[in-house]
Amino acid sequence: MTMEMKDSGSVVLTAYHPHSPARIPGMEQSFVQDIPPSHSPTSRKSLSRCRRINRMLSNESVPPVFSRSNSQASMDSTSMEDFWCEVESIKESREDVSEEAMLLEFKPADEGELEAEWLQDVGLSTLISGAEEEDGQALLSTLTRTQAAAVQKRYNTYTQTLRKKNKHTVRDVRDIFGTSDSSPTFETVPVSPVSSNGIQLPGQKPVWKSVSSKSCLDCGIDKGSPSITEELSYDVSFSESITVLPKTQEWPKNQRFKKEDSALPKFIVRKSRFGLTEVGDLSPEDMKKIRNLSLLELTAFYDALGVELKRNRVERVRGRENGLFGVPLTVLLENDQKKVPGIKVPLIFQKLLLKLEETGLETEGILRVPGSASRVKNLHQELEAKFYEDTFDWDQVRNNDAAGLLKMFIRELPSPLFTVEYLPAFITLVEKISKIKLQLQALHLLIMLMPEANRDTAKAFLQFLKKVVANEGKNKMNLWNVSMIVAPNLFIYKGKRANQQEMQAAATTAHIVRLLIRYQDILWTVPSFLISQVRKMNEAAMNNSKRQLMFDKGVRKLLRRKTMERERPERPEGAVTFPPYLQSDIPEGVIRVYAPLHSKVSMAIQLNSQTKAKDILARFHCENSRGSSQNMRGQIQSLYEIGGNIGQHCLDPDAFMLDVYRANPQAEWVIKPKAS
Repeated sequence: MTMEMKDSGSVVLTAYHPHSPARIPGMEQSFVQDIPPSHSPTSRKSLSRCRRINRMLSNESVPPVFSRSNSQASMDSTSMEDFWCEVESIKESREDVSEEAMLLEFKPADEGELEAEWLQDVGLSTLISGAEEEDGQALLSTLTRTQAAAVQKRYNTYTQTLRKKNKHTVRDVRDIFGTSDSSPTFETVPVSPVSSNGIQLPGQKPVWKSVSSKSCLDCGIDKGSPSITEELSYDVSFSESITVLPKTQEWPKNQRFKKEDSALPKFIVRKSRFGLTEVGDLSPEDMKKIRNLSLLELTAFYDALGVELKRNRVERVRGRENGLFGVPLTVLLENDQKKVPGIKVPLIFQKLLLKLEETGLETEGILRVPGSASRVKNLHQELEAKFYEDTFDWDQVRNNDAAGLLKMFIRELPSPLFTVEYLPAFITLVEKISKIKLQLQALHLLIMLMPEANRDTAKAFLQFLKKVVANEGKNKMNLWNVSMIVAPNLFIYKGKRANQQEMQAAATTAHIVRLLIRYQDILWTVPSFLISQVRKMNEAAMNNSKRQLMFDKGVRKLLRRKTMERERPERPEGAVTFPPYLQSDIPEGVIRVYAPLHSKVSMAIQLNSQTKAKDILARFHCENSRGSSQNMRGQIQSLYEIGGNIGQHCLDPDAFMLDVYRANPQAEWVIKPKAS
């Protein structure tokens, strides 16, 4: 695999600094030439709008940050008319919106602050505070070579800054990594492949099973057109799998995007014996660790590619505290969860998606053809007043107006759906990385980094967009059309004044949306090397806790008392809690599976090399088919791995249980409904 890119030298984290509008020579001419004669509902008026956008782009400014070679000038003669018309439509729709309510407040960065924030965000605040925090120490013990290098680089910068400022004495990086000279070698986790969703077992070679074509992880072209097929592996961290790059490489000046679907490779993810894990399959505590590790791995990944990772620094997000539009996602979800406990996507967003899926998927030009501005404005006001009272008449809403409301909801979020903090990283992954496989790996880590509310809402949105593309034959909206329309709604976000660099990256943002739609089922799968690190973190934390408990006399007395209590008769039949000590006498290779909601609440099962999670589920279903309650029969049951070196893990039905058991012998095994 070859990669062509420019060596950017050292990698730093930088603060966001807003610029005035930029002037780019020749830009106006190149954009106007891209706009073809009218051939759609966007007629002469649309053409005029797009030309006004082009003229707006020719205003004075500082030199652009983004490379034109891989953005708007590299469209392979593809029209960007839909993109610029959507930009103009957004601009007109915001003319009566208070800019005060739309702006984000950015804070400048003092020297060393960026590195300190990064260390905190990856879960290593212990390096700043000096405290012996269990999570931080556990994380340090699991780092790969490239991750350790990323930590050391930023910690060095942080400590050097403190010394310049004559602050308190800081720990030497050599003390942290156990080294004795100025050019330390790292005591890090070996980079040999680890079993998916588990821990490398001694002498075990990974056994692969191809994901069937019905699985959503066979992502690529759906129309039978020829394309490149590549296999993705989650066993080794992305940063460790990058080969050494030549120091002097030039960015290809003729690098172009192609709008045809066949230009995108087809990626196949192979299931290991541990199966695959989706984002919602892990406990919130473990997902927090996944998020920390993802930032650490993304930084190491960009470092390995010689790419600068930038993050915006937002001090405060202004937004409403009630209502539907312009409310922060977390606040909106908290309000909605009081009405419908457990929901993960705002109710208004769900309803708009449902409306469009029921009646709008076959509407020609859906998303592209704008609804009536006056109707959308009136519907917006009416929804704010009637939605929660359940008196709003959805039958009156036309499909194009519903699409306008959907895009308005996304645009008016106080903070962008893909977070203002990481928008520069999204742009960089296309501007500075030429290979789509590497772009996809960076995008994967960025999705893992997103807050839960943003990630769940983005997933629902992308699932809808995939359905729109699937109906291209009737709605005339292919993948590139949809991507061009959606991109400005996701990536141009600063109220009435769209940021100049964002608008220059028109084709870049459209390409990002195209990747998100095409490969969404891969992107919401948790890479197994991250799960392996979480397991090792949890094990390290447990070992640390055990050592501390041994020196606590009060705890030892409590343990003796608990031991005496364990010798009492077992719990009465029918109890629904199953303490770990009940499994203490179970032979090797035998697990006791609990199903609290079934009539037969537990069963000892002998595992062999071919026993899968779905086999255990089938056995319980057979044993309980007559005695289960009516409510249970309509629910989809899943087998969970709980405790030991994982918080909670919903197992893939194809997971081989003996392998999972050996990776986590202290776990409990419970059958229960999977959370939607």
